[in-house]
Amino acid sequence: MTKNMLTALLCFFMFIGTLTACSFQKETTETIRLAEVTRSIFYAPLYVAIEEGYFEKENLNIDLTTTWGGDKTMTSLLSDGSDVALVGAETSIYVNSQEPAEPIINFAMLTQSDGTFLMAREETAEEFDWEDLKGSTFLGQRKGGMPQMTGEFVLKKNGIDPHNDLDLIQNIDFANIANAYASGTGEYVQLFEPQATLFEQEGLGNIVASFGEESSAVPYTVFMAKKSYLEENEDTAERFTRAIHKAQQWIYNSTPEEIAESITPYFDDTPEGIIADAAKRYRDQESYATTPVLTEEAWNNLQDIMDEAGELPERSEYNEFVNNTWAENVMND
Repeated sequence: MTKNMLTALLCFFMFIGTLTACSFQKETTETIRLAEVTRSIFYAPLYVAIEEGYFEKENLNIDLTTTWGGDKTMTSLLSDGSDVALVGAETSIYVNSQEPAEPIINFAMLTQSDGTFLMAREETAEEFDWEDLKGSTFLGQRKGGMPQMTGEFVLKKNGIDPHNDLDLIQNIDFANIANAYASGTGEYVQLFEPQATLFEQEGLGNIVASFGEESSAVPYTVFMAKKSYLEENEDTAERFTRAIHKAQQWIYNSTPEEIAESITPYFDDTPEGIIADAAKRYRDQESYATTPVLTEEAWNNLQDIMDEAGELPERSEYNEFVNNTWAENVMND
C-alpha cells in the first residue's frame, strides 16, 4: 500500500468517525416535556437557560408548554402529559396528601419569594401605610393558591384582617385579574410582573409594596416530577438542574437590559423596556433563586403560610418530598 493510499484511507476512517460521533450526539439529545403553570418574567431563569443555550450544552431539548393554572399543570404531570412541571411547591403538598399512585418530588427551586406586588389605584400624597387598606376593595388572587396565601400572610403581619377589614375579591380566574383591575374593579390589586410595571406606566395605579419583600423565603416556584421519572432519569435530572443553575448565575451577573434581550421572545406583546424594569425589580429583591437547592427552612415556611391560611391538608415531610441530590451535585461542579 502506497503512502498516498494509506493517507486517503486514514482520512476516510476519520470522516466516518466524525459522522458516527455526530450521529451519536444527535441520538443522545433528550427531550424533556416541561409544563409551566403560567408565562411570567418571574420565571426568567428558565427562559434564559433555553435562550442562552444552557440546556443545549447539556444535550437537552425543552418542549415547553404553558398550562395556565396549578390544577392543569399537575393534571398534565400525573397523566404523563409532561415529564417535569414548573409550579408552586404547594401543589405538590396538595397532591401528595391525596396519596397518588406515586409521590411528586420537588428537585430544583426556581424562585425563592413571592412574585406579586401591591398596586394602589389612587396616588397618595403621603408614604404608603398598610392601614390605608382598611375599608377598601382589594382584588386578590385565587383562593388556595400561593399568591393568595402569601398575600393574606403579609396582610395579617401588617395588622390587616383580610376577611374583616377588607372587601376581598378572590373569585376571579388568575388569567383575568389584571383585566378586571384595568376595567375598574378594586382600589388595590395584587399583581405579578410585567402587569404591575405596565399598569404603572399606563397610569392605572402605583406599585406601593412588594409581597416578596414582606414575606419569608419560600420555595415559591419549583421544578417537580414523579418519583419514578427521577429514579429512571437521574443523569437527565442532573443535567437539567445544571442548566437552571447556570441560568441563575447568569441572571445575577447580567444587566436588566441583557436579561430583557434574552427573554423577549417569550413576551411578544411586552416592550423590552418593561421587561427590563420587571426583571430588575425581581432581581433586586432576590425573587430569583440564587441556587436550585430547596432548604428545609424554606419548606417549613411554606407550610406555615399554608397553615395560617387554613389550606394545609397535613404537614409534609421534607426528606420525603424534596430531593436536593442533583441541586447539590451541580453546586459542587
